[in-house]
Amino acid sequence: MAFELPELPYAYDALAAGGMSQETLEFHHDLHHKAYVDNGNKLIADTQWENSALEEIITGTYQADAVAQNGIFNNASQHWNHIQFWEMMGPSGREMPSELSSAITDQFGSVDAFKEAFVAAGVGQFGSGWCWLVQQADGSLAITKTENGVNPLCFGQIALLGCDVWEHSYYIDFRNKRPAYLTNFLDNLVNWENVASRVSG
Repeated sequence: MAFELPELPYAYDALAAGGMSQETLEFHHDLHHKAYVDNGNKLIADTQWENSALEEIITGTYQADAVAQNGIFNNASQHWNHIQFWEMMGPSGREMPSELSSAITDQFGSVDAFKEAFVAAGVGQFGSGWCWLVQQADGSLAITKTENGVNPLCFGQIALLGCDVWEHSYYIDFRNKRPAYLTNFLDNLVNWENVASRVSG
């Protein structure tokens, strides 16, 4: 089915107090995300994927260990990634629900230890990509990082939290300071209620 650019779930200036400017959201959503939608629609036209669900396209076109994924995968995956990204942030929901805090503490030792590991994963992702908090098939939580547009769907994982570490996500507000962007993302931008709602079981 055709890709559609979703509206942001908040105003363009809603995250400014948390460190993500209106200018960043306008560039990121209206230009970058829209490009994935437009290019993806052109690429799936008249192919076997034209009427497939977005998740089916991603898992069906992913090639493990591929140095460069094909165009359909890249655009479909980045479209999905950004849908999640917008929903995972917000001007509210910044208090972590107790059940999520307990699960994170059980897995990583403390919320602070989780945050340190998450930032390290994002900083350690060479070049463009994402860092994630995922729920694995056995129910355990893990921190991962993926290159370019690769996402947890490719590995049968549930994406609980993802942070875009492509430069267009942070360069306007943080220039080349990716560590500061990641720390601010966790402290001031994440909608933890949304993250908690994604936990299965």
